[in-house]
Amino acid sequence: MNITLEQAEAISLAAKQKAKEIGVPMNIAIVDEGANLKAFHRMDKAWLGSLDISIKKAKTARFFDMPSGDIGTLSQPGGPLYNIEVSNGGLISFPGGIPLKDGSGEIIGAIGVSGGSVEQDHQVASAGVAALML
Repeated sequence: MNITLEQAEAISLAAKQKAKEIGVPMNIAIVDEGANLKAFHRMDKAWLGSLDISIKKAKTARFFDMPSGDIGTLSQPGGPLYNIEVSNGGLISFPGGIPLKDGSGEIIGAIGVSGGSVEQDHQVASAGVAALML
């Protein structure tokens, strides 16, 4: 199964609402099960440099079916995935990318968020994920 445009829009709306709530403009990217961009929103005044980062966070989460921050933990010097960031055209290995799962637990895409601290990015991405469960 693949994420629908309706689902992607609902996820993005929830993420934007959370970003507004915490007062941080964000770039929000949603990719489908093939890691293809399905939806993207750059909030007013969101950092231009975070545009690419949000997309790469979403792709990283989908390529490896785990949160981008988990890749970061595994890719530290001496870790089992050390230097993985240079693969696949460049990965992002800090929080803000999360796989999206349907009701049966199948991965249907991922969300990537960038524009604030990594904690804020993860918080906004998590709000988007929560909207998928509704």
